[in-house]
Amino acid sequence: MTAPILRPDGLCQVGFIVKDIEASARKYAETFGLPKPPIIQTPGFEKAKTTVAGTPSEATAKLAFFRMGQLTIELIEPDEKPSVWRDFLDKNGEGVHHIAFHVDDTNATENALAKYGIKTEQQGLYTDASGMYTYVDSTAQLGVMVELLESFPKA
Repeated sequence: MTAPILRPDGLCQVGFIVKDIEASARKYAETFGLPKPPIIQTPGFEKAKTTVAGTPSEATAKLAFFRMGQLTIELIEPDEKPSVWRDFLDKNGEGVHHIAFHVDDTNATENALAKYGIKTEQQGLYTDASGMYTYVDSTAQLGVMVELLESFPKA
């Protein structure tokens, strides 16, 4: 048996697209009895090096994270600029956008997934530049988009 492309124990997050992150974060906090997390604003291209379909993008979003055992719930409110987040909100409204996996090597994972017709749609650096995120469009194959999360070694 060959090693899996995405390790089951690497599953770490479910991401939801929302229209109003403040209201959504408040509802999630109340529902789960958790404190409302801080809202994070992602940076533009100069810092995040975001690309959408391989093209540099100024797309940004507001994020909130709820840690829940092995999984983190991520709420994402996109801006109006083209992105996988904005596309999802425009086509589907609010809802489950992705499941995320920790990976050791984004490029190798992208190449392995490409063999199954799963292509990279958006990529960028974490807000603090400690790693990178990559969205691959696995909707046709898995019914949901997948996000690859790679943390960089600390210097």
